[in-house]
Amino acid sequence: MAKNMQPVLKRCRTLGVSPAAMGYSKTSNKNPGGQRRAKKSEYAAQLTEKQKVKFVYGIQEKQFRNYYDKATRAEGNTGEVLLTFVERRLDNVVYRLGFANSRRQARQLVNHGHFTVNGNRVNIPSFLVKPGDVVAVCEKSVSNAFFKGLKEADAFVAAPKWLDRDKNNLVGKVLAMPTQADIDFEIAVHLIVELYSR
Repeated sequence: MAKNMQPVLKRCRTLGVSPAAMGYSKTSNKNPGGQRRAKKSEYAAQLTEKQKVKFVYGIQEKQFRNYYDKATRAEGNTGEVLLTFVERRLDNVVYRLGFANSRRQARQLVNHGHFTVNGNRVNIPSFLVKPGDVVAVCEKSVSNAFFKGLKEADAFVAAPKWLDRDKNNLVGKVLAMPTQADIDFEIAVHLIVELYSR
């Protein structure tokens, strides 16, 4: 699988994403290195929105296209269903529950088998959770220094309203389907739909 090796802050600046959405507290200055072209074409704006979502969630083009195809077949607004798919990914849920400092770290922790869903170990970052699912740190992993530090840390991020978290036991529960309002960065999803439906 292709791995994105681009510097995160540089990519954030290019796409207009806050580094905080990626789990980084560093700030990048708005426009170093001269002026940029002020007006984007319609296609450029659509492409930027697609690249923004793919970059933030760490998804490759083929998988993102599959999510879009599923969203077009599902009931409801295609754009909102698409965002629901990417937000329900296990690596994203682990990050949103505060069990990892960034989505990249969450992806690695899931790959290494540190999490269970409904008691079964899952090591697939793209696994889609559904309402009622319980995501927890494996019993063997609870004694890991990283997860011990999470329990003791005071600065614990607030989980979105569609997730419930028990900090002391490192367990989270999916309460409902996420909506566009629950996403932690701005995205014009209608531009992505327009791009794919050209």
